[in-house]
Amino acid sequence: MDVWKRLLVIFLVTLSCVGCDQATKLLAAEHLPKFQMTSYFNDILRVGYTENIGAFLGLGNNLSEQARFWFFVVLVGMFLSALFIYLVSNSKQHLMSLIALSLVFSGGISNFYDRVVNNGAVIDFLNIGIGSVRTGIFNVADIAIMLGVFLLIFTKDKNQVTV
Repeated sequence: MDVWKRLLVIFLVTLSCVGCDQATKLLAAEHLPKFQMTSYFNDILRVGYTENIGAFLGLGNNLSEQARFWFFVVLVGMFLSALFIYLVSNSKQHLMSLIALSLVFSGGISNFYDRVVNNGAVIDFLNIGIGSVRTGIFNVADIAIMLGVFLLIFTKDKNQVTV
Protein backbone atom coordinates (compact mmCIF):
# COMPACT_ATOMS: atom_id res chain seq x y z
CA MET A 1 0.00 0.00 0.00
CA ASP A 2 1.36 3.42 -0.81
CA VAL A 3 2.04 5.96 1.89
CA TRP A 4 -1.05 8.09 1.14
CA LYS A 5 -3.41 5.14 1.54
CA ARG A 6 -1.69 4.15 4.80
CA LEU A 7 -1.96 7.72 6.07
CA LEU A 8 -5.66 7.79 5.16
CA VAL A 9 -6.33 4.55 7.09
CA ILE A 10 -4.33 5.79 10.10
CA PHE A 11 -6.09 9.17 9.98
CA LEU A 12 -9.60 7.71 9.74
CA VAL A 13 -9.05 5.16 12.52
CA THR A 14 -7.39 7.74 14.76
CA LEU A 15 -9.98 10.44 14.11
CA SER A 16 -12.88 8.11 14.91
CA CYS A 17 -11.29 6.53 17.99
CA VAL A 18 -9.91 9.72 19.52
CA GLY A 19 -13.15 11.55 18.74
CA CYS A 20 -15.31 8.90 20.41
CA ASP A 21 -12.96 8.57 23.38
CA GLN A 22 -12.63 12.28 24.05
CA ALA A 23 -16.37 12.87 23.58
CA THR A 24 -17.27 10.12 26.08
CA LYS A 25 -14.66 11.41 28.55
CA LEU A 26 -16.13 14.90 28.26
CA LEU A 27 -19.62 13.52 28.91
CA ALA A 28 -18.30 11.49 31.85
CA ALA A 29 -16.59 14.54 33.35
CA GLU A 30 -19.70 16.70 32.97
CA HIS A 31 -22.47 14.26 33.92
CA LEU A 32 -21.15 11.44 36.12
CA PRO A 33 -20.66 11.69 39.85
CA LYS A 34 -16.99 11.68 40.77
CA PHE A 35 -15.56 8.50 42.29
CA GLN A 36 -18.97 6.83 42.62
CA MET A 37 -20.13 3.97 40.40
CA THR A 38 -23.76 3.51 39.30
CA SER A 39 -24.90 -0.01 38.45
CA TYR A 40 -26.86 -1.04 35.34
CA PHE A 41 -28.15 -4.31 33.82
CA ASN A 42 -28.16 -6.31 37.06
CA ASP A 43 -24.71 -4.95 37.99
CA ILE A 44 -23.07 -6.20 34.77
CA LEU A 45 -22.17 -2.60 33.86
CA ARG A 46 -21.00 0.06 36.28
CA VAL A 47 -20.49 3.65 35.18
CA GLY A 48 -18.77 6.41 37.15
CA TYR A 49 -16.09 9.06 36.78
CA THR A 50 -12.62 8.32 38.06
CA GLU A 51 -9.11 9.58 37.34
CA ASN A 52 -6.37 7.01 36.87
CA ILE A 53 -2.82 8.23 37.48
CA GLY A 54 -1.38 4.79 36.76
CA ALA A 55 -1.53 2.46 33.80
CA PHE A 56 -3.77 -0.53 33.07
CA LEU A 57 -5.60 -1.62 36.26
CA GLY A 58 -3.86 1.11 38.23
CA LEU A 59 -0.35 -0.27 37.74
CA GLY A 60 2.10 2.45 38.66
CA ASN A 61 -0.25 4.37 40.97
CA ASN A 62 2.34 4.13 43.74
CA LEU A 63 5.21 5.54 41.67
CA SER A 64 6.43 9.04 42.39
CA GLU A 65 5.06 11.85 40.24
CA GLN A 66 8.43 12.17 38.50
CA ALA A 67 8.62 8.41 37.73
CA ARG A 68 5.04 8.44 36.40
CA PHE A 69 5.95 11.37 34.15
CA TRP A 70 8.96 9.51 32.72
CA PHE A 71 7.07 6.24 32.22
CA PHE A 72 3.63 7.44 31.15
CA VAL A 73 4.50 10.63 29.27
CA VAL A 74 8.07 10.41 28.01
CA LEU A 75 8.37 6.66 27.31
CA VAL A 76 4.79 6.27 26.08
CA GLY A 77 5.28 9.37 23.88
CA MET A 78 8.43 7.81 22.41
CA PHE A 79 6.63 4.49 21.84
CA LEU A 80 3.70 6.20 20.11
CA SER A 81 6.07 8.21 17.92
CA ALA A 82 7.93 5.05 16.91
CA LEU A 83 4.65 3.23 16.25
CA PHE A 84 3.45 6.07 14.01
CA ILE A 85 6.73 6.04 12.05
CA TYR A 86 6.41 2.26 11.64
CA LEU A 87 2.80 2.55 10.47
CA VAL A 88 3.66 5.18 7.88
CA SER A 89 6.91 3.63 6.64
CA ASN A 90 6.04 -0.09 6.46
CA SER A 91 4.69 -0.52 2.95
CA LYS A 92 4.40 -4.32 3.22
CA GLN A 93 1.82 -4.24 5.99
CA HIS A 94 -1.45 -6.08 5.56
CA LEU A 95 -4.57 -3.93 5.81
CA MET A 96 -5.81 -5.74 8.93
CA SER A 97 -2.53 -5.27 10.78
CA LEU A 98 -2.50 -1.59 9.74
CA ILE A 99 -5.99 -1.17 11.18
CA ALA A 100 -5.09 -3.13 14.33
CA LEU A 101 -1.92 -1.12 14.99
CA SER A 102 -3.78 2.10 14.18
CA LEU A 103 -6.31 1.18 16.89
CA VAL A 104 -3.47 0.68 19.39
CA PHE A 105 -1.94 3.98 18.28
CA SER A 106 -5.22 5.91 18.48
CA GLY A 107 -6.12 4.59 21.93
CA GLY A 108 -2.61 5.37 23.13
CA ILE A 109 -2.69 8.89 21.68
CA SER A 110 -6.03 9.68 23.31
CA ASN A 111 -4.89 8.48 26.75
CA PHE A 112 -1.54 10.26 26.21
CA TYR A 113 -3.44 13.48 25.49
CA ASP A 114 -5.38 13.01 28.75
CA ARG A 115 -2.15 12.67 30.73
CA VAL A 116 -0.71 15.82 29.20
CA VAL A 117 -3.79 18.01 29.80
CA ASN A 118 -5.06 16.40 33.06
CA ASN A 119 -1.92 16.65 35.17
CA GLY A 120 -0.91 13.02 34.53
CA ALA A 121 -4.36 11.45 34.95
CA VAL A 122 -6.54 9.54 32.48
CA ILE A 123 -10.33 9.72 32.77
CA ASP A 124 -11.92 6.27 33.17
CA PHE A 125 -15.61 5.54 33.66
CA LEU A 126 -16.62 1.97 32.66
CA ASN A 127 -16.49 -1.32 34.55
CA ILE A 128 -18.03 -4.65 33.54
CA GLY A 129 -18.33 -8.00 35.22
CA ILE A 130 -20.47 -10.50 37.05
CA GLY A 131 -20.38 -10.59 40.83
CA SER A 132 -16.83 -10.23 42.09
CA VAL A 133 -15.32 -11.09 38.67
CA ARG A 134 -14.88 -7.61 37.19
CA THR A 135 -12.64 -5.68 34.87
CA GLY A 136 -10.71 -2.67 36.02
CA ILE A 137 -12.21 0.74 35.30
CA PHE A 138 -11.54 1.68 31.68
CA ASN A 139 -12.49 4.02 28.82
CA VAL A 140 -13.10 3.93 25.05
CA ALA A 141 -9.39 4.39 24.29
CA ASP A 142 -8.65 1.23 26.30
CA ILE A 143 -11.28 -0.61 24.23
CA ALA A 144 -9.55 0.55 21.02
CA ILE A 145 -6.16 -0.65 22.32
CA MET A 146 -7.53 -4.05 23.34
CA LEU A 147 -9.44 -4.45 20.07
CA GLY A 148 -6.24 -3.68 18.16
CA VAL A 149 -4.27 -6.24 20.19
CA PHE A 150 -6.96 -8.91 19.67
CA LEU A 151 -7.06 -8.21 15.93
CA LEU A 152 -3.28 -8.60 15.76
CA ILE A 153 -3.39 -11.89 17.66
CA PHE A 154 -6.35 -13.47 15.91
CA THR A 155 -5.57 -12.36 12.35
CA LYS A 156 -1.88 -13.22 12.46
CA ASP A 157 -0.72 -15.65 9.75
CA LYS A 158 -4.12 -15.74 8.09
CA ASN A 159 -4.52 -14.95 4.42
CA GLN A 160 -4.60 -11.18 4.43
CA VAL A 161 -4.81 -8.60 1.73
CA THR A 162 -1.70 -6.48 1.36
CA VAL A 163 -2.50 -2.88 0.67
